[in-house]
Amino acid sequence: MFMRMVYDDKLAEAAYLIGCQRTGEAIVIDPERDVDRYERLAAANGLKIIAVAETHIHADFLSGARELAEKGAMVYVSDEGDADWKYQWLDKKLGGGSYRHRLLKDGDTFMVGNIEFRAVHTPGHTPEHLCFMITDRGGGADKPMGVATGDFVFVGDLGRPDLLESAAGFKGKADPSAHRLYGTVQKFMQWPDYLQVWPAHGAGSACGKALGAVPSSTVGYEKMFNPSVRAASSEQNFVDFILDAQPEPPLYFARMKRDNKMGPNVLGIAGGGGVPRPRAFSVDDLMSVDGRKHAIIDTRPWAAFKAAHVPGALFLPLNNSFNTDAGSLVGEDEPIVLIVEPGRVEEAVRDLIRVGLDNILGWFDANQMEAYAAANGKLVPTAEKTVGEAEVLLASGRTFVLDVRRATEFREGHIPGATNIAHTRLLSRLAEVPKDRHILVNCRSGGRSSRACSLLQKHGYECTNLAGGMLAWELAAQNRHPVER
Repeated sequence: MFMRMVYDDKLAEAAYLIGCQRTGEAIVIDPERDVDRYERLAAANGLKIIAVAETHIHADFLSGARELAEKGAMVYVSDEGDADWKYQWLDKKLGGGSYRHRLLKDGDTFMVGNIEFRAVHTPGHTPEHLCFMITDRGGGADKPMGVATGDFVFVGDLGRPDLLESAAGFKGKADPSAHRLYGTVQKFMQWPDYLQVWPAHGAGSACGKALGAVPSSTVGYEKMFNPSVRAASSEQNFVDFILDAQPEPPLYFARMKRDNKMGPNVLGIAGGGGVPRPRAFSVDDLMSVDGRKHAIIDTRPWAAFKAAHVPGALFLPLNNSFNTDAGSLVGEDEPIVLIVEPGRVEEAVRDLIRVGLDNILGWFDANQMEAYAAANGKLVPTAEKTVGEAEVLLASGRTFVLDVRRATEFREGHIPGATNIAHTRLLSRLAEVPKDRHILVNCRSGGRSSRACSLLQKHGYECTNLAGGMLAWELAAQNRHPVER
């Protein structure tokens, strides 16, 4: 048996390419949308992808299952759960007809070459969630080697049960989902300890609150040391623990749930054969872009952005939070223009399409901003103040303090009078921010608040970023009132 994890560091997402080397057939479990990566890996190892499977309807990225189905792959997805969580795209093949597919119930099995996959219904994170027990029959095994656990069991955590309510908007679902997850944990406790655990996410994913940075584990180890599993000493203790301190889900999660259920657009058609390749913009092209009507994504360093940027541009550095930030701060229908270094255009495009932002008009070379300025292209700054300067602002009594950290961080301490809205939810809550007051924006160290400032400026707010964030604020307080020893 051949098995490789294909990991996306930015979304902390793991897909699995599993193949039978005797027959040359392979399957991908939980693929992202740009499926050419899996195809290249399969071909390099003498395999052909003939099937695709999903553990559940994902919330944090667009699935590549439909993409592979258009290429002829057999689709294996869940038929568990209620009517709200049934796949709606399986009979909508481009050009008419249905994709080759099989809907799975608990205990169903299928083969890829000589490898057996057994579906195990594991509800809680979502009602339809499946895990796949994987047995290498061609190697003579009659017991599974491991289990693709999707968003049920992670290394050090379990998949959060609140997303149907907090992200998808199904009111009153979090508590019953947590109770359902408790029941699934009881099933997990009966699994053999030797089974390897191959989860769909790692540290940094918003699908849990404390995922480990180790790529895999074993059932036995997670029984002993996973805090969420250990919290299942009683049902109520588990429910209280698993629902406590879950981070705010990024705004785009609801859209991913919808699109993965209804069917993502097929890149292989819309993109002319794969990942879109937007055209390079000239200075004149960029000068014609209206930041009020377009999403101008500026990936340059903060120092360059705050000094001078195109009016309405969003400050979204091309780091590990780029997908999440873009998915949360850019409207799904907004036409996008990238300001990015030429060598990172494809990276940025892949990141955007993984969260369903496909309307990319073009890109402008970030190294040519001086040429844009020389041609009298309009540029504006973003204000940033030190703690001392910010205190002068606050003393006026006319400043609104917006803290864009997570609620759990905010509860641990904040600037007096601050209002808390996580930056990944801000676009949907702009009405709560007054336009007739100056806005002082802070986070922990100044990164999230700088991105929030760019969103506020785009929408007509007058705002200032707190340099250094709460770390600088608390340090200044300590220096004014040093602890006696």
